[in-house]
Amino acid sequence: MKKTVVIVLIGMLAFAVVLGQKRRFRGRFGGGGGGWGGWGEQYDSARTPRDIPQHGGDTPTWTNTPGFEKDVFTFVRIKRARGGYSGGPWWTDTPDSDINLAFRLQQLTSIRVNPDGLFLRLTDKELNDYPFIYMVEPGSLELDEQEIVALRKYLLNGGFLWMDDFWGEGEWANAERVMKEVFPDRTFVELPLSHPLYHCVFEIRDKAMVPNVENGSAQQYNPDYPIWEKGGTETHHRVIFDDKGRIMVFATHDTDNGDGWEWEGNNHYYFEHFSEKTAYPLAINVIFYVMTH
Repeated sequence: MKKTVVIVLIGMLAFAVVLGQKRRFRGRFGGGGGGWGGWGEQYDSARTPRDIPQHGGDTPTWTNTPGFEKDVFTFVRIKRARGGYSGGPWWTDTPDSDINLAFRLQQLTSIRVNPDGLFLRLTDKELNDYPFIYMVEPGSLELDEQEIVALRKYLLNGGFLWMDDFWGEGEWANAERVMKEVFPDRTFVELPLSHPLYHCVFEIRDKAMVPNVENGSAQQYNPDYPIWEKGGTETHHRVIFDDKGRIMVFATHDTDNGDGWEWEGNNHYYFEHFSEKTAYPLAINVIFYVMTH
């Protein structure tokens, strides 16, 4: 497992200043990177998020030092089949989610970041070149035996998995069931706010909910509008540790960080209340912590 050494040089003031001066990603409100129907073939054939047109306008690209193109952090999203209890496909929120997060990470920190990102399957040989992988909508998670074995090996060899954007007890039960197939002898536990992950870059004091963009934006006109989905009224951050206490799996349940990254430029209210305050600080803390531990 290749390890990328990262150093973050940022504080909350810098974060607020830069994001306060953010450029506006122009695009239509509605639709989105989580498309359905005929979009499936386009996503399945894509190698990177940059291979798919963005709906929120083109996020700026950037270059890294020649000769060090591989000495960068790459946001890797896992391709997979859709099954399980309920929930969307593996490509939900991409490409804007992946590209916007990568852009902010390289803009706001000293981490060198791959501007293209990557889509991989768990059985791809190059998976072990990347210590960080992301799965969205694990309420619909379904893995075959080869994928289960590959994920177990990857995580025990030092890899990290973030599971995000699933709601309600039914979707949680499905994700937990699949992970029990990966680790029959390990159990998810709630990560306490005293854990260093919440204090390594930004000071995170609560497990705030990031709603989908429609529900979150509706609060601009109706402060009492419910932002939760499928009965999931309390956000949980649950983890699976290895034998040495390293976090192998981080599951953000009853929250949608992916929408927080995806829709940051389409609605200022949503950006200000959910992207800036919760989705980005949590992502930067997670990436910094797992890449240095």
